[in-house]
Amino acid sequence: MPFALLDRWLSPVPDPRKVAWIGEQDFAHRGLHGGNIPENSRTAFARAVAEGHGIELDVQRSSDGQPVVFHDDLLERLTAEAGPVARRSAAQLGAIALSGTVEGATETIPTLRQVLAQVAGKVPLLIEVKSDRHTRIAALCLAVRRVLEGYTGQHAVMSFDPRVSRWFWRNSPHTVRGLIVSEGEDRALPGKLRRRLGLWHARPEFLAYDVRDLPSRFAAGQRRRGLPVATWTVRETEHDERAEAYADAAIFEIHAGSDGHL
Repeated sequence: MPFALLDRWLSPVPDPRKVAWIGEQDFAHRGLHGGNIPENSRTAFARAVAEGHGIELDVQRSSDGQPVVFHDDLLERLTAEAGPVARRSAAQLGAIALSGTVEGATETIPTLRQVLAQVAGKVPLLIEVKSDRHTRIAALCLAVRRVLEGYTGQHAVMSFDPRVSRWFWRNSPHTVRGLIVSEGEDRALPGKLRRRLGLWHARPEFLAYDVRDLPSRFAAGQRRRGLPVATWTVRETEHDERAEAYADAAIFEIHAGSDGHL
């Protein structure tokens, strides 16, 4: 098969010893949050650690070049502030309260460095690097790499953007890197080609796949040849069954009413 040969050449599989840990536990999506515990908060991460779950979290770059742990590129949904995250410094973001916190126990936006110090290798981390077409990928990835230097706990970076995984392949080959995939309605031939091109450009060592797209021939083929597959966001019994059958790890969420996006 031509695709199989090209996959082997352009996106070689990792050493199994480097990525085996991804399939050894499930990951709490943005920490164990819900109720009065905001997503991507230090309390949500503390709960995940206490229950022995891996953690999936998101990072954006602040105006002064620091990776901060926050999902959206705008502040509105998750705080009382407005505007782009990228226009505030890490110190300014660290003073902004996350919405939904219990009174008297205000949570603010943490930096990645603070979260790494908190987790301290107790559980593995999947770090989603957020980007868009305007993002300066090299600056963003370099900021993340600098914070990860010296961190000895199990961790990986991943992104929807193939440029992120490729940057780490070129500049930080010891860092485990993943490509996030959502097929959505893009399942015809052009979509299949785009996924393949994304794979070849990214050269990932694992995939994080939308559970709604499983089973997937593409995901199954990559898994057979040695790329672990984590699946997001697992919320329902049906999702549990798909994760068990078609993936190596679940990125799960236990609180109802969230937005459905990684």
